[in-house]
Amino acid sequence: MTSGDLPLFLGQLLRNPREISAVVPSSRALATAMAAGLTPGHGPVAEFGPGTGRITRGIIARGIAPEDLTLYEMNAAFCGRLRQSFPGVHVVNRPAQQAARDFDGTLAAVVSGLPLLSMPEAVQNEIVSAAFRALRHDGRFIQFTYGPKPPLREDTRHALGLSATAGPLVWNNIPPARVYIYRRSAE
Repeated sequence: MTSGDLPLFLGQLLRNPREISAVVPSSRALATAMAAGLTPGHGPVAEFGPGTGRITRGIIARGIAPEDLTLYEMNAAFCGRLRQSFPGVHVVNRPAQQAARDFDGTLAAVVSGLPLLSMPEAVQNEIVSAAFRALRHDGRFIQFTYGPKPPLREDTRHALGLSATAGPLVWNNIPPARVYIYRRSAE
């Protein structure tokens, strides 16, 4: 995290507490776990809800080229910081649902830091449906959660025909978080 990220994050948390779901930015350990399955040159990647860019740094550290990475962030202040911090990365100040129109089945992966469990079911369904319309058939949706429950409701996962794999539990994060990887179920 750069020296200005924490003050920006805390300022936005105080101004927009409903938009910011965490009390501090994600840890480097969580960023590494979220990006672990990404492969350079395998195709474009989108990140939903990058905030100040901690997970973005993990994605780039995995070798994903800036021109192959698109960030969807609703907070304009975060977008400004992301543009400064990540030259060459496409930063979009629009909802994650826009990815379906922007990529239409060409993304290799979506990495999401959005607080899905705290969203209304209809919004959660819109976001995840859009992600899978943007993803290739073999694409992955990578999401973390702070609680003991998977980040997607079981009925949403079933309705969308998705399978889930629980990834690592990252203790070195405040609060600890578990990574989940969602794919289309085998037909």
